[in-house]
Amino acid sequence: MVKRTTAAHLATLALDPDDSAPLYRQLYFAIREAILAGRLQPGARLPSTRTLARDLGLSRNTAVSAYEQLLTEGYLDGRIGAGSYVSTVLPEALLHARQSPPASGRERAPPPKLSRRGDMLAQLRSPQSLPPKPFSLGLPELAAFPFEDWARLLARRWRRPPSEFLVGGDPSGYRPLREALAQYLGTARAVSCDPGQILIVSGAQQAMDLVARALIDPGDRVWVEEPGFSGTWGALLAAGARLTPVPVDEEGIDVTQGRKLAPDARLICVSPSHQYPLGITMTLRRRLELLDWARAADAFVLEDDYDSEYRYAGRPLAAMQGLDDDGRIIYVGSFSKVMFPGLRIGYMVAPPALVEPFLAIRRLLDSHPSSVAQAALADLIADGYLTSHIRRMRSLYAERQTALLKAVETTLGDRLQIAPDDAGMHLVGYLPNEVDDAELSHRAAEHDVVAPPLSAFYRGTPQRKGLLFGYAGVSEREIQRATTRLATALTDD
Repeated sequence: MVKRTTAAHLATLALDPDDSAPLYRQLYFAIREAILAGRLQPGARLPSTRTLARDLGLSRNTAVSAYEQLLTEGYLDGRIGAGSYVSTVLPEALLHARQSPPASGRERAPPPKLSRRGDMLAQLRSPQSLPPKPFSLGLPELAAFPFEDWARLLARRWRRPPSEFLVGGDPSGYRPLREALAQYLGTARAVSCDPGQILIVSGAQQAMDLVARALIDPGDRVWVEEPGFSGTWGALLAAGARLTPVPVDEEGIDVTQGRKLAPDARLICVSPSHQYPLGITMTLRRRLELLDWARAADAFVLEDDYDSEYRYAGRPLAAMQGLDDDGRIIYVGSFSKVMFPGLRIGYMVAPPALVEPFLAIRRLLDSHPSSVAQAALADLIADGYLTSHIRRMRSLYAERQTALLKAVETTLGDRLQIAPDDAGMHLVGYLPNEVDDAELSHRAAEHDVVAPPLSAFYRGTPQRKGLLFGYAGVSEREIQRATTRLATALTDD
């Protein structure tokens, strides 16, 4: 009787020949599920592979392969041809978990215990939305990227790749890419370096992590901009740093306040060309003051030049690194904003004395990004495609910033104070300090609008409230639609 019931049960199994999984795997999973769910009891005899294959319209080899896998994993006992039975020694806890429906109100298992540092890092939140929605931060216009040229350059490099592309790579990065970058950064950003100072990394975040690992001991003080970028905080906290939020004023990070708050700081993290998130440009006076203090304090400066290419009034400003004649500045950038975030290629320009320590640590973590992608990127820069693309995007983003300002003025009136910015890919809309910008951001998200709250970028008590709007990757038509939805969200009770 058991045999007939079992055979009848297996004969009703539904397998899908159009599924990407092989039929024997589908059969294996179906029988295993029936065993774990209790529909096939321990000790029950299964039909022969010949019978099962005939009933299901399969080849016998398919049934044999499924049974052999189940025998190997201990779900069945016996031998093919001599009868196969559901194992009587299946883990009792596994069967109980699969057969018992969850009791309502049953106490859940406690969350895993993290280290203090792990718990602290887990509390950090990224403002990025996946999939991207208006007004996601840091998102370029992906549809305008010259993918046909990029595909051709990749194909050319893949056609006959040298053996080093396939088995490894220089941890410093592909030499022609570093040479192209040294020339590009010298021309576009007044960065003073040679190719030997450049390290190609898997995004700017990895560069920050390398800096923190190399220079920071647990308990070391680090200045961070207030408000500032949580990605920088994460890399530093992971290294055990004690973060000292230093306020940003109309000239950039307040060096005088920083000296008072943490005179023994080991590292200063700044975004001088276009402060994130406020968009302030650090003055020359403040840059020189910061460099003088770093030299006197034997500290280093991490310069995050995250979107400096996009300046809409005049030429991009020179990087602070070009003022450094004492080997204090570590310059960091990436291609996420000028190409696409999924590329995961960034770079750092290290003072000569730090190159070898950075490389030694790099070898332990992640030897190099894709060699072929690096080679294609070198071609993209050397052949002028990247510069042309940036020029086109600069014009497009300027138009979109204007469209956003007009849409906010038309739909939101005086509920947000928003002003044009000479650079960047986002704007800040300021709110009265008594307004809960986190609550407004949450309401905006319910209307499919991403507008991160400015208060989330403060380590301490927020000094200003507002919402951030990334406009670069949003069409003018969608800017208008999203702003209308935002107006609805802000007026919801």
